Amino acid sequence: MNHLKLWLLTNTFFITIITSQTLLAQNQIPTTLDGPFKPVTRRFDPSFRRGSDDLPMNHPRLKKNVTSNFPEQISLAISSPTSMWVSWVTGEAQIGSNVIPLDPASVASEVWYGKESGKYTSRGKGDSTIYTQLYPFEGLLNYTSGIIHHVRIDGLEPETKYFYKCGDSSIPAMSEEHVFETLPLPGPNAYPRRIAIIGDLGLTSNSSTTIDHVIANDPSMILMVGDLTYANQYLTTGGKGAPCYSCAFPDAPIRETYQPRWDGWGRFMEPLISSSPMMVIEGNHEIEPQVSGITFKSYLSRYAVPSEESGSNSNFYYSFDAGGIHFVMLGAYVDYNSTGAQYSWLKKDLYQVDRAKTPWLVAAWHPPWYNSYSSHYQEFECMRQEMEALLYQYRVDIVFSGHVHAYERMNRVFNYTLDPCGPVYITVGDGGNIEKVEVDHADEPGNCPSAGDNIPEFGGACHINFSSGPAEGKFCWDKQPEWSAFRESSFGHGILEVVNSTCALWTWHRNQDIYKDDSHGDQIYVVRLPELCIASTLEVIS
Repeated sequence: MNHLKLWLLTNTFFITIITSQTLLAQNQIPTTLDGPFKPVTRRFDPSFRRGSDDLPMNHPRLKKNVTSNFPEQISLAISSPTSMWVSWVTGEAQIGSNVIPLDPASVASEVWYGKESGKYTSRGKGDSTIYTQLYPFEGLLNYTSGIIHHVRIDGLEPETKYFYKCGDSSIPAMSEEHVFETLPLPGPNAYPRRIAIIGDLGLTSNSSTTIDHVIANDPSMILMVGDLTYANQYLTTGGKGAPCYSCAFPDAPIRETYQPRWDGWGRFMEPLISSSPMMVIEGNHEIEPQVSGITFKSYLSRYAVPSEESGSNSNFYYSFDAGGIHFVMLGAYVDYNSTGAQYSWLKKDLYQVDRAKTPWLVAAWHPPWYNSYSSHYQEFECMRQEMEALLYQYRVDIVFSGHVHAYERMNRVFNYTLDPCGPVYITVGDGGNIEKVEVDHADEPGNCPSAGDNIPEFGGACHINFSSGPAEGKFCWDKQPEWSAFRESSFGHGILEVVNSTCALWTWHRNQDIYKDDSHGDQIYVVRLPELCIASTLEVIS
């Protein structure tokens, strides 16, 4: 029986390879079947560090263009294969030493929607909230938000265009008409057209270029892998960040985060995310501590995610389906230990994935586990040690992260060892923020951090020296690691296009390139080998 099983697995494996090679032969684009690849570094052009200053609050893309209680900052998020979250903001946010919160019940939350422009056959109602960011210290300004509305609209048909308005019809104060298209139902033969992956975006001229390019790509959905606004980098008395915050405000034990940047970011993003759902996960710049130890208040209040729908009951981690892809969004700034709630939820969620229905399994979180840049090197080694084996066991195909402000794509890897069944890890922390691109590699002379550097803002430090392989006994490699296939210090974004149940095209677009189909910084077909890797994985973990 064992010999028969092995024969079936081996032959199915080669059929998969032959089918994929036949499909891709005419494209002249490399595939992961060609790997592992010899590491490549495309050298940094210093001119690309320009454009990293923050846009001012009076910039046309950040200014408020509606009055009174009319909706603004409209955004979408996937709730389930047949439902969508619609979110927006009404009323005036306040900033100053004394702020008076608005009454969320004073404005209704309605969405009118239908399949024809101007004909809204269905209506949905939802909830509203406000939040405050408080700093009772001299020189720091308190903030209270406008009214944030979240409405879940249900009963949507797959792959169907819907027209909608949102607001309060009793005032009346309804938005202009917007339109979105629902994604396919879970199934092995239906996928979103294009999925945009963006990390560490901010609000700079580079951010504008990134979003202009994403809009030109017309994505079906967006994965935003943390560090959205960089509001905590924006000083109220200057607008370009404080090089020494404690010098400017010596009596303030908390660094102020300038919350109007969140409102500006919502307006900046609305042309994209009012028509394409954006799925977010928190980064370190979303922590935003205030009095009483409160953190993440803006992140938790402003954007809806399918936490309850996926059984996590936490906006810090959740999952959802988009056609034949199951996405797992993990939180690096809440407990990720194997004894905690997130790990328990993740194990249950992965166990319930039906790979016959959703063949692709994609994970995302903010800080990368595999990173050859000096910045954030081995920063979240503790999280990797806790969770990597579980993701490997359930055959996660691709992992997206940000945090490091550069681009890097890995060879398939598990536990720092090349492995044909490991995920393809990709870092896209290059959205365009004020902190500029990272340029130093840990393997270059003089750039290896000390073990006391890169301490995470959450969790412990678990820095290690490598116990085997080319870097045995060392903290840093002395050349580009073999698991790092390609890296470049440029701003940009990525597009994932799933072709079928075993093949997906990954393209990284650089901001400095003339934007067209044949211009890109990196491109590869990711090919799944499910039959081979089921056997390999079970063998490793047994």
